[in-house]
Amino acid sequence: MTVARGNPASHEVLVDSWPHFSIVLTRLRPEVLPQAHKDPRDYYTNQLSVFYRDKGALQALLQGTEAVTQGRAFQILGMQDGLDEDVQEVASAKGLKVETIRYLVLMSPEPPQPRRQMPPGLRLAPVSPSHIPLLNATWALGGNARSRAFLLGLVQTLPSACLLDQRGRPVSWSLLDGQGCLRHGYTVPAWRGRGLTGIPLAVLGRDLHARGFPVYGAVLPHNKASLRALQAIGFVLQPGTFYMILGTPK
Repeated sequence: MTVARGNPASHEVLVDSWPHFSIVLTRLRPEVLPQAHKDPRDYYTNQLSVFYRDKGALQALLQGTEAVTQGRAFQILGMQDGLDEDVQEVASAKGLKVETIRYLVLMSPEPPQPRRQMPPGLRLAPVSPSHIPLLNATWALGGNARSRAFLLGLVQTLPSACLLDQRGRPVSWSLLDGQGCLRHGYTVPAWRGRGLTGIPLAVLGRDLHARGFPVYGAVLPHNKASLRALQAIGFVLQPGTFYMILGTPK
């Protein structure tokens, strides 16, 4: 989603042939973070998005590139039915352990509108690199040096929004992943139940809409609070499943 809009996430696009293609795959340009790409267990930076017209094209590309190799972790994102099974087949043949995380997808056809006013004592700001330790500690897939570096890259290159308390500490935030998806958001437990989640979401969503980006997010099915927060500001649930497929060396 970001490649055609200045490519702030520094992705490259691969196809099996041109102009008539059967598969499109995007990934971080290898020269951007050379040290990270030397880490065989770093699936954060080896992140790929994929669209394909047939299973054979996906298998041929994954088997014929360095995207999926026996000794290197990866993360594949996509929304096509059967993607998880197709990737599992290729990855298992290469001796990789695979985990699939499934998300609901929502889109905001119009600029999202917050339903709550800014509470006294809070102020709006972009997420700062100094906030990364908190973001890393609260992210379900975080808590390590690789995830910390990945989150820092998102904050430094992509739009974000957060609410800060009177001491300048983040209490609720929203940021994009490399595909332009609102998939990283959190409200600290002490501030939940006050309708805060929708405020940074709406602010960031309006900013994205003004820049011409599609405004969409992904939410875990059991995360009812985030689902309600998105729908309350104008997001509409979409058909299908957003897959995040993680592969790691055994």
